Amino acid sequence: MTSLDDFRREPLLFGPSPVHPLPRLSEALGGQVEIWAKREDCNSGIAFGGNKVRKLEYLVADAIDTGCDTLVSIGGIQSNHTRQVTGVACKLGLKAVTVQEGWVDYNDMCYDRVGNIQLTRIMGGDPRIDPAGFDIGYRDSWTRALDSVRESGGTPYAIPAGASDHPLGGLGFANWAREVAAQEVEHDTFFDTVVVCTVTGSTHAGMIAGFALEDRDDRRVIGIDASGTLEQTIDQVTRIATQTADRIGVGRSLRDDEITVVPGYEGPAYGVPDRGTVEAIQLVARTEGVLTDPVYEGKSMAGLIGMIRSGEIEPGSRVLYAHLGGQPALPAYAGFPGLGAPERELSH
Repeated sequence: MTSLDDFRREPLLFGPSPVHPLPRLSEALGGQVEIWAKREDCNSGIAFGGNKVRKLEYLVADAIDTGCDTLVSIGGIQSNHTRQVTGVACKLGLKAVTVQEGWVDYNDMCYDRVGNIQLTRIMGGDPRIDPAGFDIGYRDSWTRALDSVRESGGTPYAIPAGASDHPLGGLGFANWAREVAAQEVEHDTFFDTVVVCTVTGSTHAGMIAGFALEDRDDRRVIGIDASGTLEQTIDQVTRIATQTADRIGVGRSLRDDEITVVPGYEGPAYGVPDRGTVEAIQLVARTEGVLTDPVYEGKSMAGLIGMIRSGEIEPGSRVLYAHLGGQPALPAYAGFPGLGAPERELSH
C-alpha cells in the first residue's frame, strides 16, 4: 500500500511550521476556548512563504522529475498562489507563467500594481492579466497559457488554481497533519478543533486525509468557506480528500462527519471583505500582533471568532487556527475602510 513517504518532495520549507498559543485573543473571546496558531505564513524564505509553498514541494518535484522547465498556473490579480509559484520557480531555476484573472470585484487604483502582483513582477515572473471572473474550476485562459509555452519550445507543468485540483494537491497538508501530531506530543497537548480557510479545497482536503490516518473521531477539521460557491467547494474538498486518502493509504472510506465546510463568513463575494472580516483582522492584530488578510485568513478568523461566540466551538475546546499566509495582499486593500482608510467609513 502506498504511503505519504513514497512521494518525493522538493524541500522548500524551513522545516515544520511553528505552532504557538494566542492567549490574548483567547481572553478577548471569553477565555473559555484555548486558541493556538500554526503559521504557514512563516514556513519558508521563498517569497514570504504561505500554504501553497507546502503544496508545491510535491508538485515541483514531479515537474523536475518529468523534465518540465516552466510552471504554468492561474489565480486572481492578487493571488497568493501565483506569487508563491513564481518564487518557487526562481528558487529552482525554472520559468513561471501565471494567468491573473479579475476574480475580485474591487476597484482600487493600485489593486493591480501592489501586493502579490508587484512581488511576482519583481521576481521576473510572466503574469498575464485576463478579465475573466472568479471560478475554482478549469479555465480557458490557463489552457491558452500552457499552449503558448509549448509553442515557444518550452515544456510546461500545469498547476491549477491553488495547486488544488491536481493528483498531488492534497499531499502537502496531509504531511501538515502529521506535523501537527508530532507537535502535539512536543507540547503535551491535543487540538480537538482545527479551523482552516477553504476555497479551492486542497489545503482543507489534505488535512482531512492526513488526520484520517489517525483514525480517531475526537478531532474536528472545520473549513470556513471564503469562496461564495459553497456547493462547488464542498464537492471539490470531498473529491480531493477522498483521492488523497486513497493515495496515502488511509485504507477506509472517509466519514461524512470528517468533511465540514461552514458558510456565512464569505462576505459579499470572493475577495471582498465585510464588517465581520475587517473586525476579525483588527481583533487578532490588536490582541496578538498577528496580521491576516481580507481574502482568506480574515474570513477564516471571522469564522473562528463567530463559532466561539455562538458556542458552536464549545467552551473547553483547544483550537488550532491554520494561518495560511496572505498578508502580501493587504496593500491592495489600503483604500478599504478599516484596512487603511478611516474606520468611520466602514459599513456592514
